[in-house]
Amino acid sequence: MQAHDGMYIDGEWRRAAGQDRIEVVNPADETPIASVPAGTAEDVDSAVRAARAAFRGWAETPPAERAARIAALAERLTARREEIARTVTAELGAPHTFSGRVHTAMPISVAASYAQLLEGYEFTEKVGNSVVHHEPVGVVAAITPWNYPLHQIVAKVVPALAAGCAVVLKPAEDTPLVARLFAEAVHEAGFPAGVFNLVTGLGPVAGQALAEHAGVDLVSFTGSTAVGKLIAATAARSVKRVALELGGKSANVILPDADLARAVNIGVANVMANSGQTCSAWTRMLVDADRYEEAVELARAAVAKYVPGDPTDPDTRLGPLVSAAQRERVRGYIASGLAQGARLVAGGPEAPEGSERGYYVRPTVFADVTPQMTIAQEEIFGPVLSIMRYENEEHALEIANGTVYGLAGAVWSQDEAAAVAFARRMETGQVDINGGRFNPLAPFGGYKQSGVGRELGAHGLAEFLQTKSLQF
Repeated sequence: MQAHDGMYIDGEWRRAAGQDRIEVVNPADETPIASVPAGTAEDVDSAVRAARAAFRGWAETPPAERAARIAALAERLTARREEIARTVTAELGAPHTFSGRVHTAMPISVAASYAQLLEGYEFTEKVGNSVVHHEPVGVVAAITPWNYPLHQIVAKVVPALAAGCAVVLKPAEDTPLVARLFAEAVHEAGFPAGVFNLVTGLGPVAGQALAEHAGVDLVSFTGSTAVGKLIAATAARSVKRVALELGGKSANVILPDADLARAVNIGVANVMANSGQTCSAWTRMLVDADRYEEAVELARAAVAKYVPGDPTDPDTRLGPLVSAAQRERVRGYIASGLAQGARLVAGGPEAPEGSERGYYVRPTVFADVTPQMTIAQEEIFGPVLSIMRYENEEHALEIANGTVYGLAGAVWSQDEAAAVAFARRMETGQVDINGGRFNPLAPFGGYKQSGVGRELGAHGLAEFLQTKSLQF
């Protein structure tokens, strides 16, 4: 087991203020693989002070020079992409192929996109007799989750740096190793000392200290809605800005004329990706009554392809969950579905065969799920799909909009205009039409309790800017 020392603060690795450590465990076999310092409020204060001191100089750096540093960062990440993929597989349990394609290649492309975006971004505009300046908000606290560890870091840190902000990153305690690789890449890319800082630690300690620190101007958090509410309340006490990307319970609406087999197969794949640990996963599949049983049988056949296995095996499509706590949480939801009368189509709460070690869960499909059931309302964050029946399109819309969440969704129809019309009525931040591909330049974020603000592309950059108008 490798013991990592230090926090990346003010351009160097510094010894942590306290002695406590966080053990990183491989979720595939439950063996400790590394440890990192558990940061304290003192570490957070040092990092924020370094960011505060570096902010003004970085804010006044020409956008072209900021773009050059970000392009260099993308290049350093590219050079280390295999190391990053292996690290994500080791600490998260994602299958190695998925780690390379999604956990590594996607965030690298997002990082590079901000270097390109800065080339033509207008930080000033003329409005009548005023000139409006878009200026960096200041010091940003980026608190990121474990499910897409590098992507979530890049989606916050890189646009904040592009905007001219200084950043303190507190990554999830389950996946801190890829955050250390990111910090090394930042250092290699030549960013000025203090512009980016890394503090590893526990949420209730380091995360709380960061959210309430007087030297932080904006808190950008991705995670559960419950924790997001706590962070928003903490930030409100000092009137900090917040950007929150929270939970989801997204609906995959298959309209009566859709290509049912394609919609079901892609829908199942969407839920099983990353072992279901995706906030935007289409965990509720809505099918019209006339084709409902056909959809159930298609889902049964599709999910059989997802056999839990060793994430280092290139043929594995479904790895473990990130931790024992997450495994028990998901099994609890599966038991709840059974207790409330849902029909078990595949999977179940028992451990998969041959998985005496590792945080594995059976890929599970439920039918006859009603909107009032817990599994239809709460975010499970595991490989669990609920198939729901609707009578007509108005009923489908009522079900789709019938949760506190509004992060993502999907609509399928042979009539694209009809699909678009339905999608426009969904209370959610993004909708994929007939399997539309993820666009890393499009704004990502939610309605209702799925969050506040947007990430990615120009909208993600704007999140870290504030406006000043000069009148003439």
